[in-house]
Amino acid sequence: MEDDPDDTLALLADLTGATDQKLRDLARTLAARLYLDISRRGPAKPRGVGLLRTQRYRPDGGDLDIDASIDALVASRAEDIVIDPDDLRIRAWSTPGTAICLMVDRSGSMTGRPLATAAVAAAAVAWRSPDDYSVLSFGKDVIAAKSQDAPKSNERVIDSVLALRGFGTTDVAGALTAAADQLSRSRAGRKVAILLSDCRATVPGDIVGAASRLDELVIIAP
Repeated sequence: MEDDPDDTLALLADLTGATDQKLRDLARTLAARLYLDISRRGPAKPRGVGLLRTQRYRPDGGDLDIDASIDALVASRAEDIVIDPDDLRIRAWSTPGTAICLMVDRSGSMTGRPLATAAVAAAAVAWRSPDDYSVLSFGKDVIAAKSQDAPKSNERVIDSVLALRGFGTTDVAGALTAAADQLSRSRAGRKVAILLSDCRATVPGDIVGAASRLDELVIIAP
């Protein structure tokens, strides 16, 4: 692993499709754990433009919002009782949540390094935005390995990606449209679509029009 991590991950990805049932199951279990472990190296730092918002009180969370807390303060003083912290409000900076949709092109050769790359990407997305993400695979049609609003363990998501095998045509417009539909289910302040593909579409479609529906689109050509 230390000498050539890329080859090791590629070999492990290939073993998940082994004909021997025990070897295949062992490889999938190990691969899911390893890819998730790799993706967790380093903290998942929130990103985006912070906004000053009124929030519930928490110790050292921010400055007391007098306007939003005035009723509770007056009532506490009038009744000569200790104020309930839950009735107080503060002003503090907050960063909007991020929703992510990962699109994996399965139309080409989905073995070895391409398959390992897809699995690591899915693991990284799951680690970065665990409560609000989706993973789509596409060729002629689009299949959801995980939908935006459906809970699914990270291990099962990785296993679904590792089960992908390359075949068929490439409907890039269809994938982008499906990603926009998935992200529309989220209330996050930031919505990012990640396209893992060489973008050589072989199915007719309005790619530019589909892409224009997305707030942010990141293209990674493996």
